[in-house]
Amino acid sequence: MPESVVVGRDVWKVYGSGDTAVPALRGINVDILRGEILAVMGPSGCGKTTFLNCFSGLDDISRGQVLVEGTDIHAMPDAKKSDYRARRTGFVFQSYNLLPILSAEENVEMPLLIAGRSAQEARSDARAILTEMGLGDRLAHRPSELSGGQQQRVSLARALVAHPAIVWADEPTGNLDAEGSRQVTELLRQLNRNFHQTMVVVTHDAEVAAACDRTLHMRDGLFLA
Repeated sequence: MPESVVVGRDVWKVYGSGDTAVPALRGINVDILRGEILAVMGPSGCGKTTFLNCFSGLDDISRGQVLVEGTDIHAMPDAKKSDYRARRTGFVFQSYNLLPILSAEENVEMPLLIAGRSAQEARSDARAILTEMGLGDRLAHRPSELSGGQQQRVSLARALVAHPAIVWADEPTGNLDAEGSRQVTELLRQLNRNFHQTMVVVTHDAEVAAACDRTLHMRDGLFLA
């Protein structure tokens, strides 16, 4: 039976305090299996992005425990947590978050350089993964010179180039047309097969969710039974 790579137990996230307190997550319990692609769906404001931010370590939790590969990420000092995210997790965002002054190749090199890899090794690995994604002829192009689908592929390459244990994706097809969405969804599946990373995909798109291994539906800060 596959092991759980992420485990959440009674996880709460509350914004504000006292009479103004707003619970965004309300006691979530979840196990995410190693190597699966998990879709998280739900209406706007239900807590999907808060879930992603809290379980990836980008944001603190108010109560509970999140174990990633057996490590309680919210018990880590901030510096150690940042280092852990850099080494073991990847992030894909709807807005791509590419640095506009850097080329596609340089954007993908960045997490490797931050993790302490040599410039030569980072360049080689960035070129290899971009070529695998069909962008071998776009290495020197800046984001403004790429289509939306190409920018999202660069974002995926950046998230995956360091071979993280888990990739967190927040609406990765939200800015794409139907064809771009289909291409990125197929690419997620292909990369999952090739690299065996666990992927958690927050999405509104039923077709994206259908391509995932499992879907959890969220409402009012909880997963529905």
